Amino acid sequence: MDHGTLIGLISVGVIALFLIGVPVFLVIGFWVVGVSLVIDFTLANIGVTLFEGLNFFGLLSLPLFILTGDLIAAAGIARRLADFAHACLSWARGGLGMATIGSCGLFAAISGSNSATTATIGGIMHPLLVKDGYDTKFAAATAAAGGCVGIIIPPSIIFIVYGFLMNLSISDLFVAGILPGIMMVASMMVVCWWVSRKNGWGSVSPLSMPRILSTARKAYLGFFAMFIVIYGIYSGVFSPTEAAAITVGFCLVAGLLITREIKWRELPDILLRSGQLTGMLAPMIAISIVMQQVFGLLGTAQAVSSFVAWFGDSPTVVLLVCMAIVMAAGCILESLPVTVIFAPILAPIAVAHGVDPVHFSVIFLVGAAIGFITPPFGLNLFVASGVTGIPYSQLVRFAMMYLGGLLVAWGLTAFVPWFSLVLLPNVAGG
Repeated sequence: MDHGTLIGLISVGVIALFLIGVPVFLVIGFWVVGVSLVIDFTLANIGVTLFEGLNFFGLLSLPLFILTGDLIAAAGIARRLADFAHACLSWARGGLGMATIGSCGLFAAISGSNSATTATIGGIMHPLLVKDGYDTKFAAATAAAGGCVGIIIPPSIIFIVYGFLMNLSISDLFVAGILPGIMMVASMMVVCWWVSRKNGWGSVSPLSMPRILSTARKAYLGFFAMFIVIYGIYSGVFSPTEAAAITVGFCLVAGLLITREIKWRELPDILLRSGQLTGMLAPMIAISIVMQQVFGLLGTAQAVSSFVAWFGDSPTVVLLVCMAIVMAAGCILESLPVTVIFAPILAPIAVAHGVDPVHFSVIFLVGAAIGFITPPFGLNLFVASGVTGIPYSQLVRFAMMYLGGLLVAWGLTAFVPWFSLVLLPNVAGG
């Protein structure tokens, strides 16, 4: 039996394993080992690469930003940010729904995780939305859609992974994600306003400057945490890894001594939750390095490049094809496997056609983020379903209302590079 047939059979087998619920890390690992045996690629390389793939100082920011997200939730900082967002938007129809999306953006500016954003903000805001007259399914879908910005607005866990895989400055990637992330928030707010106005959902109260100032004062810890991350990296005062460490220390002190909502006895559980998520992400990053090597030996990049070239040599057409591939992959895979599998293949193709590598990183990851609310996978919909108790299938229709707004933001990000690149000349540190 020839190599192509064997690799095809192995691929079908691991797809079957994925469909029956085998963890993605094991699915990719089985494929890598199986194909390595077929092509006589030394298995000793796998062990060495798995270790060396994680032996990188910059990846230390990954568990630290995950821990930051858990700490700001436990410390009550996320709830205070949500109160501030509602105070700013309560004057408009759908104000509480828009505040939910705004709160997701604020939370994302400290944590960097989509699932943590959806779970934390959804748990806080969903009961308030239902109480304020919103449809319960729309309220849950709003939290799920808002969570999409969790991996775009810096700091971003997936930007760290992308930068590591593609050898790009993580600081540059963080800064490039600021304006596209804000556009995603704005587009979803417009959708929320339109749907709420059409259905008469949500109460309206006069704009109150004293209330805004009061909630801003209470949310000052969250604002300071954002300042640490964004200004520190943007100005070059410290690296993303150092920013993550400082933010963890600040949030821990704030939760223990200022808000006093974190108890010493709760710390082991918080650390365990963060460790569990890190334990799922780190092996995926390591095995992805081996997968890239196998792809290189198989000539996968050349095959995909030929497929993309079949549609024409226009940079616009090439970018649209790459976006379609990312969109399709995001419907069935989470952002991490989408990134580790497709970024090393598509990014060189886009760059070869004149797309800036940092700009393409934002295009790629915004598309991957949209996958969080697109069935049949839609991770954020599963998270929102778990938080609210509403069946996944009932959230899909309402989530699709936000898809149009997100696609507009994605299109602007892709075809107006200014949004991704305008802030980069001002970055002082790498």
